[in-house]
Amino acid sequence: MKYPTIKQLKYFVALADREHFGKAAADCFVSQSAFSAAIQELESTLDAQLVDRTNRQVTITAAGQEIEVQARLVLRDLDALVEIAGERREPLASDLRLGVIPTIAPFLLPKVLPKLRKAHPKLTLYLHEGQTQAIHEKLLDGELDLLLLALPYDLRGVATHSLYEDRFYLAYRAGTEWVDPDHYRYSRLNADSVLLLEDGHCLRDHALSACRIKDSAKIRRFAASSLLTLVEMVDADLGITFLPEMARDSSILRNTRVRMQALDEKSSRTIGLAWRKGSGREDEFRMLGEFLVQHAI
Repeated sequence: MKYPTIKQLKYFVALADREHFGKAAADCFVSQSAFSAAIQELESTLDAQLVDRTNRQVTITAAGQEIEVQARLVLRDLDALVEIAGERREPLASDLRLGVIPTIAPFLLPKVLPKLRKAHPKLTLYLHEGQTQAIHEKLLDGELDLLLLALPYDLRGVATHSLYEDRFYLAYRAGTEWVDPDHYRYSRLNADSVLLLEDGHCLRDHALSACRIKDSAKIRRFAASSLLTLVEMVDADLGITFLPEMARDSSILRNTRVRMQALDEKSSRTIGLAWRKGSGREDEFRMLGEFLVQHAI
């Protein structure tokens, strides 16, 4: 099937506006003969008579009037397409669909989003919170543009960009007998001492790895479904856990007796971004990453 060209549609709309070949050709900055030839080519392509021609008057036929409406819609949509592309050229000035894991969102976003809105007022940010596997699938399906998550994590089909290290802290209730925080050693913990998030949360895997938790007998079988539940369990003195540094001084610890203490060994998770490989917005995503680093720590 042969389609009309954008030039032909623009010429036809100009002719419908001016109802005069000479004037419409002048508006389009072409000769009248070239303009007339383009209109004839359009009629041939569509196999329809669009214009009744007389010596004194140009009349758009009934079929031409219907096609004129559609031509204007096509040109309008093309203008919108070009406008969107223009917005894309200005970084952080268009829509951005960001997926964030729940062990980052409540700590980092309240701190950086007001500054981000002020620095980039044209940016429209749509947030989706979910576990790593879920938001990874949405990214691959095109439902999300970018992920803010904790690394390492096995992610296919994406490029990742590390931002900064988020250290793990020992978290315990003040006065607990589960641990002596000043002389903490994992080897000294009793059985069922350690509380963690349930399977599916990357924070669980990162804590197990970074904090060198090898003896599974020390981990309680009952796991928390959320970070808030985990903190409540520690506050109830059901055991101790390991929380990321970004949770310090956050609202999740407010009105609790939970205390956080740095671990001697360097144990941390990496906060980073992930996007689909080959994305044309990679430079923009890296720019956002620099902003997050600047205002998050």
